[in-house]
Amino acid sequence: MPIPSSNFEGREPRHALRDDDYQVPGVSPDDVAATLAPELDDAAAELTDPGRSRFADADRDEPSDAGESSGTDAERDLALEEEREEEAEQTLLEQMGGFSGLIYSSLPVLVFVPVNSLRGLTAAIWAALGVATAILVWRLVRRGPIQPAISGFLGVGVCAFIAYRMGEAKGFFLFGIYASLVYAGAFLLSLVVRWPLAGVIWGVLNGHGTDWRSDRRAMRLYDIATAVWAVVFLARYLVQNHLYASDSTGYLAVARLAMGWPLTGVALVVTIWAVRRAGHLPAVSGKTGQSVS
Repeated sequence: MPIPSSNFEGREPRHALRDDDYQVPGVSPDDVAATLAPELDDAAAELTDPGRSRFADADRDEPSDAGESSGTDAERDLALEEEREEEAEQTLLEQMGGFSGLIYSSLPVLVFVPVNSLRGLTAAIWAALGVATAILVWRLVRRGPIQPAISGFLGVGVCAFIAYRMGEAKGFFLFGIYASLVYAGAFLLSLVVRWPLAGVIWGVLNGHGTDWRSDRRAMRLYDIATAVWAVVFLARYLVQNHLYASDSTGYLAVARLAMGWPLTGVALVVTIWAVRRAGHLPAVSGKTGQSVS
């Protein structure tokens, strides 16, 4: 039976696609081939050599990023360590009225000796008391630390009273001489009983308590700092007591100044070094620089 011929024979299908349908107006096939050629070459290279893969390049870049991150962390830790050291130094200095407090404590002595030579003991006593009062008022007006200012004023008052009762200018230095002896004895005794005062005082100021006593390394470091303070106070007593006994009031004043805040600064440096090595620097929170226990 013959097959009837189709009505579609010799006709193009209704939905047949022509080459023109794939073309974008204004873009020729040559332009497309030129654009895709580099991508195809890279893909072929990655198949033949995996080491040239873009993902391998990304993996090689990661250690660099990690190194930069490590460097940033190290710089941050160093900055934090320096900030904590400054906090420790400020904490100790605040208890003595700061650098200005150390300098102010020398002014009554600087006034007492020349006025005593020029105007006599009574005028020298009043001059020293006047300077101490002016320093106290200045501190109050500027709203500085009150406790060091009051302690300095009372100390000058006691020295002036002793000098007045003795009737001799060298009596003005007697209280400081024996105070140095008492402090030296206290620091030495704390070493004997294994409660180094440098660690005890620092623990009280910053809330570290006494847990550090179970750490042999921390104990050794605080022993060193305590021994330095003991040597400072003992040296003050020995030198100034010798000058007191020889009635060398002028040299006694020089020794009082020279062995005052300079030696205190040395002892402070050693104490901060011990605190840092023991790992007991005050913690610093955020950008405020506020210490937290």
